[in-house]
Amino acid sequence: MAKPRILILGGGFGGLFTTLDLAGSADVTLVNDDEHFLFTPMLYEYLSGEVEAWHIAPRFNELLNENDVRLIRDEVASIDLDAKQVTLKSHKDPLDFDVLVLSVGGVTNHAGVEGAEQYTIPFRKIAHADALRRRMVEALDRIPPDMPPQDVRRELTFVVVGAGASGCELSTKMADLLLDAVKRRALQGEPRVLVFEMSDRVVPGMGEQIREFVEAALREAHVEVNTLTRVVKVTGDTVTYEHGGNLEELKTAGVVWLGGVKMRPLVEQLNVEKTSRGLIKIRPTLQLAQHDNVFALGDIACCPPADATLPGTAQLALQEANLAADNIKALLSGNELKTKHFEELGEALSLGTERAAVLLAGGKAFGGAMARQARFALYTARLPTWHHRLRVGASWFLGGKEPRPLLPLGMER
Repeated sequence: MAKPRILILGGGFGGLFTTLDLAGSADVTLVNDDEHFLFTPMLYEYLSGEVEAWHIAPRFNELLNENDVRLIRDEVASIDLDAKQVTLKSHKDPLDFDVLVLSVGGVTNHAGVEGAEQYTIPFRKIAHADALRRRMVEALDRIPPDMPPQDVRRELTFVVVGAGASGCELSTKMADLLLDAVKRRALQGEPRVLVFEMSDRVVPGMGEQIREFVEAALREAHVEVNTLTRVVKVTGDTVTYEHGGNLEELKTAGVVWLGGVKMRPLVEQLNVEKTSRGLIKIRPTLQLAQHDNVFALGDIACCPPADATLPGTAQLALQEANLAADNIKALLSGNELKTKHFEELGEALSLGTERAAVLLAGGKAFGGAMARQARFALYTARLPTWHHRLRVGASWFLGGKEPRPLLPLGMER
């Protein structure tokens, strides 16, 4: 008897961990447009040089046994749920499936803001972190030693759009790196990092306990927080924003866009039931309402019962992956499928190069240097595969994890 064909689209947390749980139990194929998995919660530490690329972006062929999983690096062109076929952009022949897992993730949502897609830097991949680090170094390299403090401040003005967890983590990291570089280069004045947030608070999806640590870290890093503020236009060296009905233009060395995600055209084109936000409606078993053999998880799916802090997080995708794999096995064996309430397992935010904030499963939070160490420990346990966890854990806890200064461009590695 031929093994059931399971096709998994997307190699993020949901897709990879579903694949790991199903590997060897069926004819499993994973399709992803990159050859690397990315542990996105630590992309901020990669920016600062506290971790290396191989720590958080291992190759799929290092994580998966080619005898258990077929890996295809390609982009999905179309999905025919009725014909049970997926067409890829580069591969000639379509892929047939018995069970399909949709975990393609979202894309950056520029919300129609003029110039945002063209001039801002996203922060979702290793290449984005490399581009942002290079932008900061280039801005520093343009400043002569005798430039007046107010001009240094103007030339080193960076804006982060969005004050969710990602915006707060990135802005504090940038502020620490830039201030350290200014001191090392004996420049006058300070850099300026601003965060623009449309709601009335930072980390709006998190509780008050962890918000207190986040706000304290933003103050210590001298990050300027602007709530109830909306970006209306971005150019190559300016950002225009609206607050309280007033428009202001600010000269910037760079704008990083963390203003949320939206559905990919691939998902938008699927003829399935969706929410008003375009999310795919799924049952508590993670199956599509109209297709028992199709599962959806991560950013593209309407979240089943879960704690309020979980939607959009990597740990939700991890928990969904475990349930999806169990239910796919149950479906193929004719057993009853399960449901689950997804719970907060603890979250850790990196808040600069020396601080962090950790939210424990019970709802308590703590911050500071100890929280930074706890963050590394927590995320070591969540890395894919035991051998990768072992290698990375040894590197972090034996070899150190100090930040890498923003050196002149010719000295950057």
